[in-house]
Order: sequence, then structure tokens, then C-alpha cells
Amino acid sequence: MRNREISQLTHKLNFTYSELILAYDATLEAVSTALEWRDKEAKEHTQRVTEMALSLAKALGVNNKELVHIRRGALLHDVGNLKVQESILHKQGELTAEEWVTIHLHPFYAHEMIGPIVFLKPALEIPYSHHEKWDGTGYPRGLKGEQIPLAARIFAVVDVYDALTSGRPYRKAWSKAKALEYIREQSGQHFDPQVVVAFLRLQEV
Repeated sequence: MRNREISQLTHKLNFTYSELILAYDATLEAVSTALEWRDKEAKEHTQRVTEMALSLAKALGVNNKELVHIRRGALLHDVGNLKVQESILHKQGELTAEEWVTIHLHPFYAHEMIGPIVFLKPALEIPYSHHEKWDGTGYPRGLKGEQIPLAARIFAVVDVYDALTSGRPYRKAWSKAKALEYIREQSGQHFDPQVVVAFLRLQEV
């Protein structure tokens, strides 16, 4: 095979691969949108936390290859909720002990759904581990400190911050100052201290 033919074939293969990746990512965007339609209270939440997670990851020196996986993981962070009954997700009052167990299973559901997909395995860290806590009191596996993947430690901060600063039918949105103070207080408990420092610096810009 001539060099020119090899070059043309390589170009076609690269183009096809790029098209495939675009198709995959478009599908993830669609799934993310479907999740927001199911949970109206989370409308636009996913887009906001995805953007914040990427900015925070860049500030922490995460390379471009890993940023791709963080973006995908952020878009799918609550995909496990697809297996949680809407009556539980949208319940206005306190959850029963049984309902809390169901809620706490959604990271496992995410693992069941995403784990077998080779393309998405590197993005699984966020859906599976973003409810873990630095001090080991989180769920679903009770991971502690750097046992928790960095992507999940990054996402945990932005996810909680956005949740606090967004209004819900059962509570008013917190002010930015109050939410930042909470993030600061939870450094070393809920959150990785280094991630908190980087996040607070970004909020000062």
C-alpha cells in the first residue's frame, strides 16, 4: 500500500473515530437532559455543576484527557436515580429509613448501568463515588481520604455548593456567602481540604 493511500486511510479512520466520539457525547447530553426532565428541581443543575467541576479540575492541574472523563461523569452523576421511584425523589416530607436506603443505593445503580460500558468506565468515578466523604462517613462504600477518586472529591464540593445555592420547595436557597462558609467548615470532614482551598480561590475571582 502506498504512503498516500495509508495517509488517506488513516485520515478516514480518525474522522470516523471523531464522529463516533461526538455521537457518544451527544447521547450523554440527551441522557442528562432526560434526568433533568424527570427531576424538575434539578433543572440546569447538571450543566452548572459540570462547568464548575471542569473549572475546579483545571485549577487543580488535571490534564485534558482526564477532563473529558470528568465532564462525562458530571453529566451522568445522578444516572442511578433512574432506578429510584419518583415518589421518593420528590417526597416533600422526611424520608423513612427504608426510603433512605433506596436513595443511598443510587450510586450502586449507576455502577450497574455504566460499569459494563467500556467507553464510560473512566467516567464512573463521579456517579459511583461523589457521595463519599473525606472522613469516611459517606456512601456507598465508606471510602476515606485519597481512597476517594480525585474526580469524585472535586465533584462533591461543586455538587453540594450548587445544591445549597439553589432553591427547593422545602427550603430557600442559601446565599453564596453562607454556602461558602459551609464548604469551608466541612474541609477535612466532608471535603478534601486541598480541593476546598482551590474552590474558594476560584470563588474569589
